Amino acid sequence: MSRITRIDIDDRAIAPATPEMEQERRVAIFDLIEDNSFSVPGRDGTAPPEGPFVLQLCIREGRLVFDVTDEAAEKVAEFHLSLGPFRQVVKDYFQICQSYFDAVKRLPPAQIEAIDMARRGIHNEGARTLQERLEGKAELDIDTARRLFTLICALIPQG
Repeated sequence: MSRITRIDIDDRAIAPATPEMEQERRVAIFDLIEDNSFSVPGRDGTAPPEGPFVLQLCIREGRLVFDVTDEAAEKVAEFHLSLGPFRQVVKDYFQICQSYFDAVKRLPPAQIEAIDMARRGIHNEGARTLQERLEGKAELDIDTARRLFTLICALIPQG
């Protein structure tokens, strides 16, 4: 039961997502709910909280917040992460995504594939950054981290 069964995104504090990013968000949530691995370690000698978990993601006071509850809405944990380590990789990810969306409209398949490989590489970098930032707070596999990184991208303001 070490898994997330629901994700809520509190995006009231950010600009609306582009249609492409909104679609990526929906796909990431669907994929994440279908298959994920997420657990919270025990603290101070206590047993780890049992899942399944509900996760709310938001930006609060300039920090990325993971609010984790159980399905009965009992608080399990809350993590506040600095946005600093994510800013550059998110910026790079948005730029490569825009290049990819533009390429799909006008470039041959070989060039689209090269851009997509770069996009996946940056996405993996963001997922690894997330795993590092959550070390000791939550345990998640790389696929879960990739899908959560997509959702984080939807929360971090661009500009």
